[in-house]
Amino acid sequence: MAAEDDGWSGMGWNWTDADGVRRRLAAGADPQSWNGSRPLHRAAACGSPEVVAELAGRVADVDALENGVTALWEAVMSRKPANAQALAAAGADPWRPSLGGWSPGRLSLTGPTPELFPVPQGVALTATERAAAQEAHRLTTALGEFDYDGTGLACVAGIDAAEAVRRLQATPVVDGNLLDVLHELLADPYAHGMDESQHIVGVTSVPGGCVVTQPWGYAPQMPGVLARLSAGTLCYGLYANPKSGNQGSIARHGNIEASDLHPGAGPDQDDTSAHVLAAYLYQHHAVAYACAFAGLRLADRRAVTGPPEVWAELPRRDYWSH
Repeated sequence: MAAEDDGWSGMGWNWTDADGVRRRLAAGADPQSWNGSRPLHRAAACGSPEVVAELAGRVADVDALENGVTALWEAVMSRKPANAQALAAAGADPWRPSLGGWSPGRLSLTGPTPELFPVPQGVALTATERAAAQEAHRLTTALGEFDYDGTGLACVAGIDAAEAVRRLQATPVVDGNLLDVLHELLADPYAHGMDESQHIVGVTSVPGGCVVTQPWGYAPQMPGVLARLSAGTLCYGLYANPKSGNQGSIARHGNIEASDLHPGAGPDQDDTSAHVLAAYLYQHHAVAYACAFAGLRLADRRAVTGPPEVWAELPRRDYWSH
C-alpha cells in the first residue's frame, strides 16, 4: 500500500476510537505506517490504551524508532500512563536508553507516576535529578494555569529589579501622560500603537533574580533588551506569540547565545541529559521553563502577570540589534 494510501486518511491526531481503528485495520490499513510516520507512536501520544494495545499487537517491533524514540517514550513524554502500561504489557522495554541517555522508565521516575513500571535494582535518580523534579513541581504549582498568550518575558539571573532598570537605562513610570497610557494599555492592550506600547515594561525582583514582563508584547525578548540585561549573567527571553507559539532566546554575558527556541515543547534528539529532563518536567509550561532556566524561584505569578514592582519606560533605540 502506497504511503499516501496507507488506510489512515483523515485520521489526524485523534487516535482514541478503538472500533474505528479496528475497522480501518480490517479494511487493510497499514499498522506500520501513517503518512510516513508510525501509527503506534501517534496512538501512544494522542490515543487511548485500547488503540495502543490493538496496534502494538500488529506491529513487527513494538520498540521500533521514530525520530530516535520508541512509542513507549512518546507515551511517557506525553503523560499518558495508561498508554505506557499498555505498551509495556505488549513487550515494550521501559529501560531502553533514549534521548540524552534517559530511558522512558527512568524519566517517569521524575514525573507524577514514578510507580509506572517495576524498577530494576540499581536504577535510581541522582540527587540533582530529584531536586530538579521537586523544583519543577513546586514552580509549576506556584505559577498555576493562566493565559499568557501575547506576553513577553525576560527571566534574568542574579540581579534585582533596580539593577535591571539601571541596565536598560529605563525611566520608572510614576506620573504624567505615560501613566495614563499604561492604565489604558492594561485595560486594552491595543489602545495605543506599537511605538508607545512596546516601550513600557514591568520589572519585579524574585528569588534568584528578576523578571521583566510585558503582558501585551515582545519587548523583553528583543535582542537589545536581552543583551543589556545579561551582562555578566544569563537570561531567558520568551515571547508567547499568539500566532506561531512560544519563542525562546538565551542571552549570556551580553551575547545572544541561542534563539528560535521552543520552551514548553518536547526535547530534540541532540539535547543533553539536563535539557531532556527540563523539557519533560516543563512540557506545556513555557513560563515555568523560562524561569527555571535562569534559576528563578517564583512563589506566584505576579512577576509575570502583574502588577510588577515597577513599570518603566525604555529609551527609544533599535533593540533588534545590539
